[in-house]
Amino acid sequence: MVSKSSTTPAASGGNEFDKEIVDMADYIHNYKIDSDLAIDTARMVFLDTIGCGLKALEFPQCRSLLGPVVPGTQVPNGTRVPGTPYVLDPVLGAFNIGAMIRWLDFNDCWLAAEWGHPSDNIGAILSAADYINRTNSAGGERINGGKVFTVKDILEGMVKAHEIQGCIALENSFNKVGLDHVVLVKVASTAVVAQMFGLNEQQTRDAISQAWVDGQSMRTYRHSPNAMSRKSWAAGDACERAVNLCLKVMRGEQGVPSVLSTPVWGFYDVNFGGKKFEFQRPYGSYVMENVLFKVSYPAEFHSQTAIEAAQRLNKQLKEMGKGPEDIEAITNRTHEACIRIIDKQFKPMANYADRDHCVQYMCAVMLVFNRLEASDYTDDSEAANSPLVESLRQSMKCVEDPQFTRDYHDPEKRYIANALTIKLKDGTLLQEEVVDSPLGHRLRRDEAKPEILAKYKRHIGPHFAEEHVKKLVDLGNDPETLYEMPVHEYMDLYVKDKIL
Repeated sequence: MVSKSSTTPAASGGNEFDKEIVDMADYIHNYKIDSDLAIDTARMVFLDTIGCGLKALEFPQCRSLLGPVVPGTQVPNGTRVPGTPYVLDPVLGAFNIGAMIRWLDFNDCWLAAEWGHPSDNIGAILSAADYINRTNSAGGERINGGKVFTVKDILEGMVKAHEIQGCIALENSFNKVGLDHVVLVKVASTAVVAQMFGLNEQQTRDAISQAWVDGQSMRTYRHSPNAMSRKSWAAGDACERAVNLCLKVMRGEQGVPSVLSTPVWGFYDVNFGGKKFEFQRPYGSYVMENVLFKVSYPAEFHSQTAIEAAQRLNKQLKEMGKGPEDIEAITNRTHEACIRIIDKQFKPMANYADRDHCVQYMCAVMLVFNRLEASDYTDDSEAANSPLVESLRQSMKCVEDPQFTRDYHDPEKRYIANALTIKLKDGTLLQEEVVDSPLGHRLRRDEAKPEILAKYKRHIGPHFAEEHVKKLVDLGNDPETLYEMPVHEYMDLYVKDKIL
């Protein structure tokens, strides 16, 4: 076999850790988070993510994946899974929390050369913190010197996980080589959780290297003809692997120092076409400060501005005395990533996973029903069985605007622009509706905050009594009290005797 890269083998006996891994471990152990904006944004991400996880419990397919492997098993001092009675080991706990918070694809997002959802890392971080706190508080094994994590610790860990995942994603496209973005969840979670378990900087390098050598998920479950529900639990799988790898290193497993750069057998040659990672900026708190919130619609993020444009066009149609049945054709002027991921004009909509990753379907639902909800993706929904939705879906074409693509990658803009034009059957052309950045973008953050908190309240409402919902919302709005609260005490606030 011949190396695809220009990397030369390390000198005999000198197999040093790849610089990319060294830099991650150094950041985890030595960088202090001092950005108030990053911490406050992390608080909003934290609340939104937990709310989305509880909302996912309303869906039977999600619930079927949760709980212990052996029914009825409860782990001493185990991780609590919000909204459920489950008490699990930290590895399975990370899967459970990770799967439920990602299920609906309705919380934060990061868009660059690679896409993803940095809040996915909360599955691993929260599971590890809850387990460590309960174990240390019980007076048994002293993990990480007996440390008891507060919610503020969780938020700082989230900032670092967001930063590692997001900074790698800025310049490096894993989707272009067929790999799923959850590889970055696994790597970022491993880095943060390693320190949480008390691993030193060298051991953290070991753990991170194991995450890179671990088998990587392909994106095939996100795309036609194989789009399926695995995309909704792939992040949970990544969180599970991350915690598992950290525990293995904690018990003495060694690292793989040149796992990225080794010719022929390293990650770059095997999985990345021989290319090395490129970096736009050093690790800090940029990603959390600029992360995107999904506020309005449970939809793949590249479609958010298109759906908002469709909602605005509905008002134009109503003022004209027209409706969706009068539409002949729709054109979406968009960015390249939208076309690559969710442009499915003529592809069959076989299941939930197809529908919530099809910009045409999502815009059609908005135009027909003036709404877009998670329930609109299910096979038996009114939307999925609407001939008018299907007709409009197939009437909508996407066309790339190179300037939209450039603005998408511009670190000062980070737009996710879509522009819809509707042609009516009588020949009338409606004025194009352009939306550069969705509600939840950094440029619209203040506008989004009240909506994010209202969304959190809606999502936890069905699970708890009114007074308990108020207690949780008030706590979320009280940073001083929330930040000092031990994680296990906070998790106890979400314990249920039964799901819903």
